[in-house]
Amino acid sequence: MTKNIMIVGVGGQGSLLASKLLGHLLLSEGYDVKVSEVHGMSQRGGSVVTYVRFGEKVYSPIIDQGEADFIVSFEKLEAARYVSYLKPDGRIVTNTQEIDPIPVTTGQTSYPEDLVDKMREMGIRVDAMDCLSLANEAGSSKAVNIVLMGRLSRYFDIPADKWRQAIRECVPAKFTELNLKAFELGRGED
Repeated sequence: MTKNIMIVGVGGQGSLLASKLLGHLLLSEGYDVKVSEVHGMSQRGGSVVTYVRFGEKVYSPIIDQGEADFIVSFEKLEAARYVSYLKPDGRIVTNTQEIDPIPVTTGQTSYPEDLVDKMREMGIRVDAMDCLSLANEAGSSKAVNIVLMGRLSRYFDIPADKWRQAIRECVPAKFTELNLKAFELGRGED
């Protein structure tokens, strides 16, 4: 059975490291894995979407609407933007941070209110947390991606030690301790 994870965010937030970490972990667990950065701009500010698909045999890296088991979102509005990709029993794991898109910064529109509540009212399972505060607590606002991976790890039958090992193997050595702390803060109490 193939599982599908969408990682959505804004350029410069570390979604590529998150997808690399996830792909590395899943490969080490013996899964066939396909990772694809589908659209978006890696320049700061553009919407970025990465697909991670894994299972016994995966033929395509693309996730269609209604197929995502998880949407991991670096920002609430990005979670809402891609909600149509979620399976009926899927789950959104999102940072509660708000990053104003260009139409908001230019005054053309305002940032939508109560997005997490609105998604929950639609019957969507949303795990929302302030990942930016936890990343800062770990030592860097850039660790939001690893806080999110920590949170996502709660929904997998892969031991936390395997996730920690993947962090050690994917993150530059000088940032390993900071990222391990970010992972623990995101994972929370078992």
